[in-house]
Amino acid sequence: MSAGRLLARLTVAPALLIVAWLAVSLPLLLAGSFEPGPAFVLFLPVAALVLWLGLRDGAPRGESGDGADVPGPLGRVSWWSAGGVIAVALAFLAVQVWMCSEQVIVRRDPASYVQFATWLAEHGSLPIPQNRAAFGGGDPALAYGSPAFYAEPGQTIVPQFMAGLPLILALGAWFGGTYGLLGMAPLLGACAVLAFGGLVARYVGPRWAPAGALLLALTTPMIWVSRTTLSELPALVMLLGGLALLYDVRTDRRHAARARAFLAGLTLGLIVLTRIDALRDLIPFVVFAGLLVARGRRTGYPFAAGLTVGAGAGLLEGFVLSRPYLRYLHASVNPLLLLTALAIAATALLVLLLRWHVTAPRIARAGQAVARGPLPNIAALLTLLVMAAFAVRPYVQTVRRVPANADDKLNAHFLQEVQRINHLPLDGTRQYSELSLHWVAWYIGVPALLLAVFGAALLARRLLRGRSPEWLMPYAVIAWTTATTLIRPAITPDHPWATRRLITVVIPGLLLMALWAAAWTMRRVRRAGYGPAVVRTAAVVTAAALAVPVAVSSYGVLTSRTDEGEVAAVRGLCARLGGPGRSVIVVDADTADRFLPVIRGMCGLPAARTAPGARTEDVRRVAAKVYKAGRRPVVLGAQAAQVLPYGPVAQVMALRTRQDERTLDRPPSSTWGLAITVWIAEPPAR
Repeated sequence: MSAGRLLARLTVAPALLIVAWLAVSLPLLLAGSFEPGPAFVLFLPVAALVLWLGLRDGAPRGESGDGADVPGPLGRVSWWSAGGVIAVALAFLAVQVWMCSEQVIVRRDPASYVQFATWLAEHGSLPIPQNRAAFGGGDPALAYGSPAFYAEPGQTIVPQFMAGLPLILALGAWFGGTYGLLGMAPLLGACAVLAFGGLVARYVGPRWAPAGALLLALTTPMIWVSRTTLSELPALVMLLGGLALLYDVRTDRRHAARARAFLAGLTLGLIVLTRIDALRDLIPFVVFAGLLVARGRRTGYPFAAGLTVGAGAGLLEGFVLSRPYLRYLHASVNPLLLLTALAIAATALLVLLLRWHVTAPRIARAGQAVARGPLPNIAALLTLLVMAAFAVRPYVQTVRRVPANADDKLNAHFLQEVQRINHLPLDGTRQYSELSLHWVAWYIGVPALLLAVFGAALLARRLLRGRSPEWLMPYAVIAWTTATTLIRPAITPDHPWATRRLITVVIPGLLLMALWAAAWTMRRVRRAGYGPAVVRTAAVVTAAALAVPVAVSSYGVLTSRTDEGEVAAVRGLCARLGGPGRSVIVVDADTADRFLPVIRGMCGLPAARTAPGARTEDVRRVAAKVYKAGRRPVVLGAQAAQVLPYGPVAQVMALRTRQDERTLDRPPSSTWGLAITVWIAEPPAR
């Protein structure tokens, strides 16, 4: 096998395997039978089929005319390039596994995903029962919900978020328990680095692929997200893999092209199963599918079908299993659904106009006029002006949002606490969105950002002149998502938390454009008459100039561990809570927020919290009901004084660890301390 064919296959295989796993696990989850046996029995043949369709050669042996083995979609690739990408991905995996976070106690999204996945791995179905019978039946003094776990009518609990990532994490839990589950994050991160190297090889050139993989691997967002369990990881792998498949389709023969186009659409569509806001990112792909259909390309209908099936599967899961989550996000999801519907309708109209014999020639003439006219130059200039506007935005705008509901008020209070620690003026309405382009500069460096802007301007000009057609799709999705993200990041603006919003498209997309601009510049240097040695030296200097600021920015995060010891602390808590006959009542609000899902999932015990206004007498009454139900109550709190009224107390957790730093006006570079204590009491039987 040639180096080019090996690199091409390795860099799309992770996305294809994720597609195969989701294609099997989602129906099983919907049927309430997501268990290891059925999952693996179905996954093996499905994965074999998907890999065969997605990785088989698009052109037969000997098609090059001399009987030789064609090199694959990447052309001739040196083993140095292929080996460099693989080495970077493996090194990244090793470092990330060593530094992996153990965030399992619920404070923010990563632990929520862990507990969601833990429940699926142990029970294979949704929703989660409240198990009121374990507390002697329903009681007004008890509640069962917690952040990211909604208590619903019908005595059930529905986890927040889409099910895509938990379905993937459950696979790790089946193989290695909680540590195996957590280890899926570094694995997915390494797959993303590998896939990005393959994408750079396709759209920039194989010689730049190792540099591309290294640049992404060194960025703070990539380091941070791949040490913890976040939905951006599989979404990034599938986006990069889908774009790579679209590139490979261009060199395929008829049947191979159709199959690969369907898989590309399916890969991209299934991102919705991991992140509902991926609908925004898919809009350019909807338009692209319409253009393929309108131009009579054989891959148009298969790509559109795959995109529809994938996104439809994500929406089906959302409305069937994650409806409370979508209801919670209705203020952003409903406009997004409307925008998607409008995009589909506009694309359908575009297809009709492009295929109608009356309008098609006029549109073609208009396109030719655009290519010959000044519009390409204007588009390049507008690209520069838009990015300049984002750069000066902090000096002319301060983005604020007045709290409109309870969640907004909590977020405003959180921001004030972070501002106090960072010695900033207290203003809980600040959103810091005006700094969004500055965030990007923090993480990819000013040289890469400037090169990316230059590359974006050049590519806009080339595309409007009808050149570099392979760049149409990646350029569209990068430009669209980058612009919309920079305008409104829509995330709590503390860092590194806010880097989640940048890693799925913005960071890799701008790095891809920066590398393309660097390669374009090197070609110009070569055409100017300089020899290969000069060009190679210039390329190395350019790559170093891009990598050094990235490495300097990420050093603090790269070398810092967070959330160490949480798994052992939780296991110790579970052991102290006792066997299956216990029912846990949490009387402290913060402790309930952190531990209700942990107790249900990792300890396997029924758990409830005291409702607002509940008194000591109410807790004692509930404890008596637990005894009558044939179980033993345990009261849990953060301090001894909180559980002392209910019986002899014991401290069951005294965790001292580190957590992510939270910064608002500068990149993160260190960690903060974190202390968690848990006390229990066992009420006597009456």
